[in-house]
Amino acid sequence: MSDPAIRLRDVHLTLGQGRTAVHVLKGVSLEVARGESVGVVGPSGSGKSTLLMVLAGLEQADSGTVAIAGTELGALSEDQLAAFRGREVGIVFQSFHLIPNMTALENVAVPLELSGRPDAFERAERELAAVGLGLRAHHYPGELSGGEQQRVAIARALAPEPALLVADEPTGNLDGETGRQIADLLFSEQKRRRMTMVLVTHDTGLAARCGREVRVRSGTVEAEAAFA
Repeated sequence: MSDPAIRLRDVHLTLGQGRTAVHVLKGVSLEVARGESVGVVGPSGSGKSTLLMVLAGLEQADSGTVAIAGTELGALSEDQLAAFRGREVGIVFQSFHLIPNMTALENVAVPLELSGRPDAFERAERELAAVGLGLRAHHYPGELSGGEQQRVAIARALAPEPALLVADEPTGNLDGETGRQIADLLFSEQKRRRMTMVLVTHDTGLAARCGREVRVRSGTVEAEAAFA
């Protein structure tokens, strides 16, 4: 039997120091199967986004085990962790995080170039076409709508063909119709590529489109529910 895409065991994480320290994750345990889609929901300040950052290797747990695609992140050096993220984890944020003085094509190609892919621009062109932006490849972020910018961010996240896609409120900055289009794109690509996706959202309708919902409250996994 293959390893799950995600295995967390008794994960604790405190952010800040001294009087400002906050125990954000309090013994979180979670397993996600390969190819599964999971919606993470809960009130503001519950630890949802911090949990996503731990899954992405952007925050390191103080204790416990974090294994992604069979690799324990705590055993990796900073350089190894960065290389692992570049290969195995795609990240989509609410606020796009595009480089403003680079075109859409360059934004998608940069992480591929950094990982040493010789076909970085060819792959970036294919990914932009896959998200419906083949004709906007040479436009800068400031020349694109919010929905188009999020499509570029999705293409950038998917270009390395990651095992895991994590998305933090990916429709949060978009109007209702554009948000639905972006959600449709995420789920169609997740199914087409058979990759694992973990999506943090306040939108219960969006979470219900996932195969399973995980509810986080006060830094712990409060409940899980599978959807038909």
